[in-house]
Amino acid sequence: MKKKEILSVFLLFMFLSLFSQENEIVVKQDSVSLEKSKINYKQFIIPSALVIYGVVGLESHQLLDLNTEVREEIREHIDKKLTIDDFSQYAPLVSIYALDGLGIKSKHSFKDKAIITATSYLIMGAVVNTLKSTTVSERPDRTSNNSFPSGHTATAFMGAELLHQEYKDKSLWYSLSGYAVASATGFFRMYNNRHWFSDVAAGAGIGMLSTKIAYFLYPYINKLFFKENLTKTKISLLPYYGNKEVGFGLVSKF
Repeated sequence: MKKKEILSVFLLFMFLSLFSQENEIVVKQDSVSLEKSKINYKQFIIPSALVIYGVVGLESHQLLDLNTEVREEIREHIDKKLTIDDFSQYAPLVSIYALDGLGIKSKHSFKDKAIITATSYLIMGAVVNTLKSTTVSERPDRTSNNSFPSGHTATAFMGAELLHQEYKDKSLWYSLSGYAVASATGFFRMYNNRHWFSDVAAGAGIGMLSTKIAYFLYPYINKLFFKENLTKTKISLLPYYGNKEVGFGLVSKF
């Protein structure tokens, strides 16, 4: 597989992610809460297909051969490892709050975004960690057997989907930039010999699905936990670093 072919796959991957947004979960926001009005299940097709591709890739000889072919092609052009993916996975998510800080307002309030982000992160983390612990997939560098799926890629596409949902009405470029960074994160996971192509595909699907599900669940979460205390509730989303792990914590004050 040539470099141009690999680049074409990732460009297609990014634009498929974007075009899967044609039919969105539609929500209405008023001064009190968000109410679900419509959901079209077509938006779940492409992310679900990516996850299925990854799962099938655990056993399919054809897809396993493709994984090896992609890996060998990439390794031919590696000079040294670039750990940019350890940071780029968070870039789309951080940019949502950075844009708010610059005065470019998102679709939802800080409180709403914090709850949706936390829900997305919990869903994504639970799915990724469950699959890593229940599947036996050796990493390309043979350091462990928890290669499937790519958690970095899932985190990046979760953030890209959030960025798209919050800023798609402002400009298409916000969505494109988010998916571009997420796709690059997946590429560097393979470049650094940490994941197979099928791991990255599944991670992307899981990330997007986690965010889509979080937007679907938000009206119910808001009604169940926050509606009665809306005027008294203060929510903050804080990054943390410890034991060589980076993540986000949700702090709520009533």
